[in-house]
Amino acid sequence: MSPKPVVLIAEELSPATVDALGPDFEIRHCNGADRGELLPAIAEVDAILVRSATKVDAEAIAAARKLKVIARAGVGLDNVDVSAATKAGVMVVNAPTSNIVTAAELACGLILATARNIPQANSALKNGEWKRSKYTGVELAEKTLGVVGLGRIGVLVAQRMSAFGMRVVAYDPYVQPARAAQMGVKLLSLDELLEVSDFITVHLPKTPETLGLIGDEALRKVKPEVRIVNAARGGIVDETALASALKEGRVAAAGLDVFAKEPCTDSPLFEFDNVVATPHLGASTGEAQEKAGIAVARSVRLALAGELVPDAVNVQGGVIAEDVRPGLPLAERLGRIFTALAGEVAVRLDVEVYGEITQHDVKVLELSAVKGVFEDVVDETVSYVNAPLFAQERGVEVRLTTGSESPDHRNVVTVRGTLTGGEEISVSGTLAGPKHVQKIVSVGEHSVDVALADHMVFLRYADRPGVIGTLGRILGEAGLNIAGMQVARAAQGGEALAVLTVDDSVPQTVLTEIAEETGATSARAVNLAD
Repeated sequence: MSPKPVVLIAEELSPATVDALGPDFEIRHCNGADRGELLPAIAEVDAILVRSATKVDAEAIAAARKLKVIARAGVGLDNVDVSAATKAGVMVVNAPTSNIVTAAELACGLILATARNIPQANSALKNGEWKRSKYTGVELAEKTLGVVGLGRIGVLVAQRMSAFGMRVVAYDPYVQPARAAQMGVKLLSLDELLEVSDFITVHLPKTPETLGLIGDEALRKVKPEVRIVNAARGGIVDETALASALKEGRVAAAGLDVFAKEPCTDSPLFEFDNVVATPHLGASTGEAQEKAGIAVARSVRLALAGELVPDAVNVQGGVIAEDVRPGLPLAERLGRIFTALAGEVAVRLDVEVYGEITQHDVKVLELSAVKGVFEDVVDETVSYVNAPLFAQERGVEVRLTTGSESPDHRNVVTVRGTLTGGEEISVSGTLAGPKHVQKIVSVGEHSVDVALADHMVFLRYADRPGVIGTLGRILGEAGLNIAGMQVARAAQGGEALAVLTVDDSVPQTVLTEIAEETGATSARAVNLAD
């Protein structure tokens, strides 16, 4: 029996994380924050799970001779050298959706806290001061909430604060007005949002474009009674400009969970009684930590099995649309059939996707096809991370072509390759019916309609009588049962193609006999059994 893959847990994670990994792995533990302990511990492991204290940098990756997956149980990846991991063929995964509810709820809490001065009143009362008049607040009902960034967290905040009777407007240049309208949110320019909002909450990623977005210029356009919340990323709200606006009375209050430099224990903003500050608690709930641990544990299982991992950050394709997902095994199988028919690695490989499915991002279907192409070529496990590397190493140019028109099928995927001698090989497939039955619909110029099976034979020969009888006889004598067969030809007497599905794999000796007795130009067997 082969040893179990080794998973190193380098920080304290939820017990549910280990449960989600299951019994198929050897689990080891270390203190990832201790370099002297981490580097020897990572040397012989297949995967490492970390939070934020463990630095998985180029040095650690170089020391990890067998490492296949780095899993960050959280959203940020500041402690992982993604570039070094990619160069080493190591998948990096995180848990991008684990904390969206938690982060949204904290933003809502900060909105409430700044509206009603809850932390300040609490602190005063515990210090023996009863200051009802000092901490008079404002209602949320009928106030305007400006959401800067209408992504997943921004949407959740908008939904929750709408329940308080707030009018919600938003600024997000990547969201269509119709989509916002469906949520009852009106899209505005940033300047318009700044001018009309009573509360502003920021939910943008930190990029060169968003850094300092809410700065001095922006803060001179807001109402003096505005309350500003940032529970997204530090630096999007310029802290120096915010401090000046608070001091000059141009902003009524602020709620901050994130800062430009963290940990932050000393800031001019902390001097203001109307600032509510928390130490980056956006993901700090037991539920979020458990979700993150379970999510990355599942990703590790998929990655070590060579499967597609939707949460891998260094794999092209990103999040997979539900309409695209059923096409992944089809594309991979078409890649394996292509390799069997070609008998060599192509110089150029084209993955073509046509039909309704192309309204989604179908880049992942290219990855799936390339994975299939190399599945039976190399003796290493082929994954969605290293498949493009195999193609690059072999000088294979890979291209993806898409189009919304598909005359004969709702959707069709084609793997087409040019061989070293200039010959072109192609195989096309589709998914049929509600059960997504995988079918081959063409091989080269020949149109067929054959459901994919674990064991298949492809025979090219000159069209003439008697070939099918000879084929049946040879397979019968070998004890191989034909489950199905279809013959196609471009013209009478021209080249014909026979596609057979059989109950068992066909040995090479039988294929050789078939080719010799039928005069076939090509006799190929494909074993698609997992």
